Parts: sequence; C-alpha cells; structure tokens
Amino acid sequence: MRLAILVTNTDSSAFARARPRDDAKFAHLLGRVRPGWNFEAFVVRDGVFPDDPACFDGVIVTGSPASVNSGADWVARLLDLIRRMVAQGVAIFGACFGHQAVALAMGGRVAPNPGGWVHGLVRTETLARKEWTRDLADVVYLYASHSEQVADLPAGAEILARSQDCPVAGFAIGNRVYTTQHHPEMTHDFIADLTGELAGKLGPRRTARARASLARPADTGPFAESVARFFELASGSARTQ
Repeated sequence: MRLAILVTNTDSSAFARARPRDDAKFAHLLGRVRPGWNFEAFVVRDGVFPDDPACFDGVIVTGSPASVNSGADWVARLLDLIRRMVAQGVAIFGACFGHQAVALAMGGRVAPNPGGWVHGLVRTETLARKEWTRDLADVVYLYASHSEQVADLPAGAEILARSQDCPVAGFAIGNRVYTTQHHPEMTHDFIADLTGELAGKLGPRRTARARASLARPADTGPFAESVARFFELASGSARTQ
C-alpha cells in the first residue's frame, strides 16, 4: 500500500520542532499494524500538494491548530482537493483538522466547541459499524485536542462515533471516507507534553482533568487496525481474517 499524507499542522514552535512531524507519527501508527506500507508526505500548509492523489492507494489528512474556517489560501485549496478526491473515489482518512476539513468541503459546518477545549484521553462510543470497524469495541479511548468540531454533517455522511463533548466524533461517507475528531497518531508521552505546553490555553481545571485522564492507555492499536482495514477494503486488498 502507498499512501499520501497531507500535512496541515501549522505549529512551528520549538515544541513542535523538537518532535516528529505528523506524517512520521501516522507512518509509525500504521507501521505498527502494517509493516512495509509506504508513505509520501505533502506539506499542504506550505502549498505543497500532490499532482494526482488518485495514483495513491489512499490519502491521510492530518490534524492542525489552524482552523478550517480561516479562509487561508492553502485551506481553500485543500477543501477543493478533498471535493475532487471524493468525486474520484479516492480513499480519505481525516483526523481532527482533517475530519473537519472533509466535513466542511462536502457541505457540512464546523463551529467552536460549545464547552471550550476538549483535551486529553476521551471516552468515545461506537454508534455505527462499517466493515473496517467491525472489531472496534463499543467504547474506545483516544487522545483529543480541539477547540472546534463538526456541528453539521454533510449530506450522505453517517456518524460512526460520539464522545461526551463531541456529538460527531467520527463519520463515514460511503466506503471511501473515514474520519475521527481525535488523534490516534499521538503517543502518551506526546499528549502529556502537549498538555503542559497548552496549560495556559486550557486553564488549571482542564489541565488537571487532562492529566488525570492519561492514567489509562489509549486504544491506539485497535484504532490503527481499523484505519488499515479501511484503506485495504477501499483498494480491494483486504487481508482474509
């Protein structure tokens, strides 16, 4: 499998520079369950886009502190590309900003979280099953960090998951789009460090709650398996189990 990773993260701080880029995080995530897959990064936040996404087996759109509602030129270009990829039947997995970008591109609406920041390990309920999520538990714990969320789904989308403060924690459009508001690519150490980095934005109460949430592990492996199966099924190369 050969996947394109569209890097949207705009964080250029010393914190970000000292840690692996998001394409490396996703390559590591999927490499845990599918060693040997190949990945090519395109830093779309810098205007670097794939000429022909259809030449890949699928596309990952990463998270970002940027807002999909910013009106930035690169965001507008990304939304156009997402619409083109959906029309072509390219398999797309979107996480956090990527999840929101797919929703917005396809006619949905993204708005600020009513309760403010959601950060830390969150309990996510599985609401609907697709073939690639058949082995996910009814409750999945994933890392989250977002101040905006999908408020209205695009036409034809199906909610797959919800969490306490996020009614649309993941959705699908047919069998070619799979998204999550959360961050399966983050590790425990990374989210712990990020919690300290964002403490000023989160405030004392949310920071303490986020740190307490990290006492239990995330369901990274099972979720990574669902992403891998999504791309395999979309390309017709699913393994027999």
